[in-house]
Amino acid sequence: VQLQASGGGLVQAGGSLRLSCAASEVVFRINTMGWYRQAPGKQRELVATITRRGITNYADSVKGRFTISRDDAKNTVYLQMNSLKPDDTAVYVCNSDTTWRPGSFYWGQGTQVTVSS
Repeated sequence: VQLQASGGGLVQAGGSLRLSCAASEVVFRINTMGWYRQAPGKQRELVATITRRGITNYADSVKGRFTISRDDAKNTVYLQMNSLKPDDTAVYVCNSDTTWRPGSFYWGQGTQVTVSS
């Protein structure tokens, strides 16, 4: 599985961005998909995940502001980010596993999100 993320950029505080992550070279069905982020000098942290059945999980810091969704026909996961804050500045990375090997995750390259105050 190859994952390609896009949609990052520079935005002012309070603004919105939508990230996309498309999976290609998919042989077995995509299972869980998720977004993580890593800010400079900090560890990578979970942002949100969504299972094949549509069950979502969010970090407390983004609840009510971010929405994760997926389009299985396109093997794509989205992250709608609203009310962005400077603390959301990070490299955002997507991942997924497959129904063949649940828990064995593939990772995409990151996309930079910068929120100015």
